[in-house]
Amino acid sequence: MLEALIRPRTRDLGDGFQVRRALPAAERRSVGPFVFFDQMGPVALEPGKGMDVRPHPHIGLATVTYLFEGEILHRDSLGSVQPIRPGDVNWMTAGRGIVHSERTPNELRAKGSRISGIQTWVGLPADDEETAPDFVHVDAAELPLMQEQGMRLRLILGEWEGERSPVPLRSATFYADVQLDAGRRLTLPADYAERGAYVLQGEVQHDGKTFAAGDMLVFRALADADLTARAHARIVAFGGEPLGRRYIWWNFVSSRKERIAQAAEEWQAQRFPAIPGETEFIPLPGNGLRIADYP
Repeated sequence: MLEALIRPRTRDLGDGFQVRRALPAAERRSVGPFVFFDQMGPVALEPGKGMDVRPHPHIGLATVTYLFEGEILHRDSLGSVQPIRPGDVNWMTAGRGIVHSERTPNELRAKGSRISGIQTWVGLPADDEETAPDFVHVDAAELPLMQEQGMRLRLILGEWEGERSPVPLRSATFYADVQLDAGRRLTLPADYAERGAYVLQGEVQHDGKTFAAGDMLVFRALADADLTARAHARIVAFGGEPLGRRYIWWNFVSSRKERIAQAAEEWQAQRFPAIPGETEFIPLPGNGLRIADYP
């Protein structure tokens, strides 16, 4: 049974590059440890143009970038330089503070390309919020791939029916890319307190109702969480154990309001570590520090 149905808002990240933001939302601020959920594209980038997310900071979270099409070049203040391609996982732990950029590689920018994917933020447990920043890249071939009749599931994070992703986690979390043939049913793991599913393609049914691409379903704890594809469908299933009270402002997540204010002051004064070879940066938002309660 559903606890919430979320239909994402469109946000412009600049230069006409738009995302569909499902979390945080008025209906639910988070699902398990997932505190942020953006769908990028699918969009065609014309020759000479690309995605340019300039250097910006994070604290108190881990970012997960997962692509269906295209390629993004990740750089960060640890010195990491890593292209991410469809099916790979970039898992960046911000901890006490990290800076990164995300751009279309030059070779793709010259000839034009397509981009499609999901970016999520996973909040860190309170004891790990100030951990040292870290970056892990896992190739698609290293992720468990479960194939049964009418279903193909790549496990991005966590555990599912005895399989485990190699991505290192700090709290109980699951995240999977699932393709279903018409009539195939998927049951989300019952041993996670909070569970959600985002419909990427096609239509699915739950509890006698039909849901289409762009719908995020959030299920009640301990209730049935079954989805049946009406035709070929692709979804991402995710969730885990909730973290407790969190605050969020801009790119910062913390269990303490004063820590977010401190991070904002440090970014304003350019006291975060720099990305080797990059001089650009995204300024602190000019509308003032408004820290939203993030339960």
